[in-house]
Amino acid sequence: MIQTTFPERGVMAELMAKMLWEIGAVHFSADKPYKLSSGMMSPVYIDCRKLISYPRIRSAIMDFAAATVMRDAGFEKFDCVAGGETAGIPFAAFLAERLGLPMIYVRKAPKGHGRNAQIEGHMPDGARVLVIEDLTTAGGSMFKFIDAIRAAGGVVDHGIALFFYSIFPEAEQRFSNGKVQLHHIATWRNVLAVAREAKLFDHKTLSEVEAFLDAPLAWSGRNGGVSELAL
Repeated sequence: MIQTTFPERGVMAELMAKMLWEIGAVHFSADKPYKLSSGMMSPVYIDCRKLISYPRIRSAIMDFAAATVMRDAGFEKFDCVAGGETAGIPFAAFLAERLGLPMIYVRKAPKGHGRNAQIEGHMPDGARVLVIEDLTTAGGSMFKFIDAIRAAGGVVDHGIALFFYSIFPEAEQRFSNGKVQLHHIATWRNVLAVAREAKLFDHKTLSEVEAFLDAPLAWSGRNGGVSELAL
């Protein structure tokens, strides 16, 4: 099924944020922050993998993703869709179906036996590949997959993250330096706006979340986490 309708960006962002709250994929906890793998302390946490378990929601999100890449990149710009191991794989399958394109997936590292493959599926040399991830913080994991595709002869000029943190300036610089245009549907600001409108949390929690989004490393440092991060 090929998506052909194009909702307003703001509508898609708000609806996705509402969907994430509806299925319990996002969490705010200012008093007991989450410790991330980077060592950062954060009052926010998200699990976009939950989207795959809700057919109506995931269908709408894939509509939004298809509309976003066709409007911003073009209608005939890609030869296949690639998902990164593991979270990006189901979304690559869903989006490839929406766009009527082949799908491949990329391992984090060659599998170490057999053909020692890192890319699974058929990718012709010079194929124009759209890389998809469920979310990206600063682009580090996405570029591991992009670099592998490029090393194997693919061309990557575009990537899409269903959810983009959009709080680290280094992320924009990384994608600019890597010559990849990043597309996304929703960000933490959209999630916060919905939480405020629906009065899901008290004023103190919402204010702490906003303070984190404005200066994440400073907030982390004040709350026992790292204040410097190699992104």
